[in-house]
Amino acid sequence: MRIAIEAQRIFRPYKHGMDFVALEAIRELQKRDDGNEYYIIVAPGKDRCLENSKNLSIIELKCPTYFLWEQIGLPRIVKQLKVDLLHCTSNTAPIQCPVPLVLTLHDIIYLEPRQHRSPSLYQEMGWYYRRWIVPRILKKAKKIITVSHFECNRIQQALNIPSECITAVYNGYSTHFHQQEVDVNIVHKYIPETDFLFFLGNTDPKKNTARTLKAYSIYLQQSTIKRPLLIADLKEEYVDSLLQQENITNIKPYLYHPGYINNSDLATLYNAAFVFLYPSLRESFGIPMLEAMACGTPIITGNTSAMPEVAGPGALTINPYKPKEIADAILRLETNSTMYQQQQNYGLERVNFFSWKQTANELADVYKNILL
Repeated sequence: MRIAIEAQRIFRPYKHGMDFVALEAIRELQKRDDGNEYYIIVAPGKDRCLENSKNLSIIELKCPTYFLWEQIGLPRIVKQLKVDLLHCTSNTAPIQCPVPLVLTLHDIIYLEPRQHRSPSLYQEMGWYYRRWIVPRILKKAKKIITVSHFECNRIQQALNIPSECITAVYNGYSTHFHQQEVDVNIVHKYIPETDFLFFLGNTDPKKNTARTLKAYSIYLQQSTIKRPLLIADLKEEYVDSLLQQENITNIKPYLYHPGYINNSDLATLYNAAFVFLYPSLRESFGIPMLEAMACGTPIITGNTSAMPEVAGPGALTINPYKPKEIADAILRLETNSTMYQQQQNYGLERVNFFSWKQTANELADVYKNILL
């Protein structure tokens, strides 16, 4: 089979969730000796994180805007390549596709009611674009892939998708996330301490940053250790605005917010962290939970959406709308060494259920079944 895979943004230096999902799955497909030819269609970028091989060809496509890239350039080059199938990996796809289409729909958060506008014009335009295009694409896709059974059921119910048209394929996690000696030089690039709480947030309201900061202020009031909090992917001015909003500016000396953290450094930070906080309001999967658990770091995560499904029945889950529950969970781990060890062991066992190799195998099965 000749398979085209859209992975527009995997060459950009500052990758985010969907970029890594596409990249890691493609790397595993590249390792397969299945007779398929894979054509990876990308936008030019500085991070050449994927190379051509016997079964994989990288096709760079330049276009001035995302819309033109996806709606004009992508279907045109797919037709030129004479492939059997196109897999679009990041929620959207061309409305007019010259070959059978597989769509990975990570979530439908942008079709659900929201509390706030997006923090930037680019994100706001993307929100409207997805709302407009996703319902139109779903009618034409041969198969819809999503990343958890929670999301699968949610999409089916919200968009009236027949069960045979959609399937759940779990994400994996990169094997460079594992228990290892902590390189303090890497840690000190981001925080002067080597024992801290770690929160991976962004400006998306679903990441629950304001309540997490409120929970941390409660933790500081009750803890005798008072571990500092490392916050990834947030700028100081945004953090400051939330501290003022919650009237907790007194906790600022305990906070470190270096901005974007290189993926290559994350494993070291997970290993150094006392606990990883992931109290999101809404997730379709939650790869960072697996990364932290694979490094032997206990997690505290929300009891909503797909997080309990991925984290499993033994994980420490809380109501993410209640800051005191988040704080109490941190304090329990801090004061109960037996519980802390149990959570470490549980996480290391849980991650064995997930791998990018398994993800790639299931994707290949989807392709094969469509073209039978």
